[in-house]
Amino acid sequence: MNHEDPVLLHTEGRVRHITLNRPRALNALNHAMVLRMGEALDAAEQDPSVIAVLLTGAGERGLCAGGDIRSIRDDALAGGRTSLVFWRDEYRLNARIARFPKPYVALMDGIVMGGGVGVSAHGSLRIVTERSRIAMPETGIGFVPDVGGTYLLGAAPGEIGLHLALTGDAVGAADALLCGLADHFVPSGDLPALLTALDACATPEAVVAAAERYAGDAPAGELSAHREWIDACYAADTVEEIVGRLDGCGVPAAKQAAATILAKSPTALKVTLSAVRRARRLDSLEEALDQEYRVSSTAFTGPDLVEGVRAQIIDKDRNPRWSPAELAGVTDEHVARHFAPLGNGELGLGPATGTTG
Repeated sequence: MNHEDPVLLHTEGRVRHITLNRPRALNALNHAMVLRMGEALDAAEQDPSVIAVLLTGAGERGLCAGGDIRSIRDDALAGGRTSLVFWRDEYRLNARIARFPKPYVALMDGIVMGGGVGVSAHGSLRIVTERSRIAMPETGIGFVPDVGGTYLLGAAPGEIGLHLALTGDAVGAADALLCGLADHFVPSGDLPALLTALDACATPEAVVAAAERYAGDAPAGELSAHREWIDACYAADTVEEIVGRLDGCGVPAAKQAAATILAKSPTALKVTLSAVRRARRLDSLEEALDQEYRVSSTAFTGPDLVEGVRAQIIDKDRNPRWSPAELAGVTDEHVARHFAPLGNGELGLGPATGTTG
């Protein structure tokens, strides 16, 4: 095992360990890492001595902060297409994880964002700690939740998922459990003992039992107390009406949510609203990933992704100049183009490649 590799693989007992190993980049995913993970899952599935897979992140800060958006911006500015190939393989990996036939244990400790959600929240055993901060913050860089995020957030209770999709807000352990993004809370201090217990397991059933044995009650979250205004405000038909309801309902947290939303890309907000609502009507994760690939392919060619990454990552002035700059400038036709079929360029994971209206 070369400790410089961006993905480290080793086996303890009968558990195959996959460690994302770019700690200085908070384990941000690149194409090589996605391919390496796919190969590791193939090998683990075919190896009868392996009963489970365990995903962790190197370093102290978190599992994975998402994809390598700097390189995606560079690719877009150069008129390239390598990002589309990366997303194609990444989304296929997300679907692979969701259908993996052995326990797939993801330690969602620390920061887990964007692509990090995609390689963890589709797993069968998802562990969060008091340090977990989980988010799909794509609207802040002129992009739209992907990696199956629209499917996961669309399935959350009430309108909580849409609230998180539009604001990009991060949630802790209790709220991740509430939203269906995680299965168990384990205090971070108990993780070493949990790992030892997992490595000692001889059957898949024992892996599940070990995770349950170390699980406890998460510290109180925030979303449950806000369900009334979240469900009422985000049930509106348009982003403009959602913002209006948030701003006018008289709840300080709702007013803050309105201000947060208005700082995001207007195009990304309207496409995200449509994407989450469409995902709710789809029958499978695979169909949602097909839809997200269409959306990502269109967003890649638009002005807001490169501008959003510039403002947040390159220049760090936190002052993106969105185009259009206002919600009113984003037409229904512009939104609909993001969901148009790609012909021979479809991802093709689901049974059909048409759009859902």
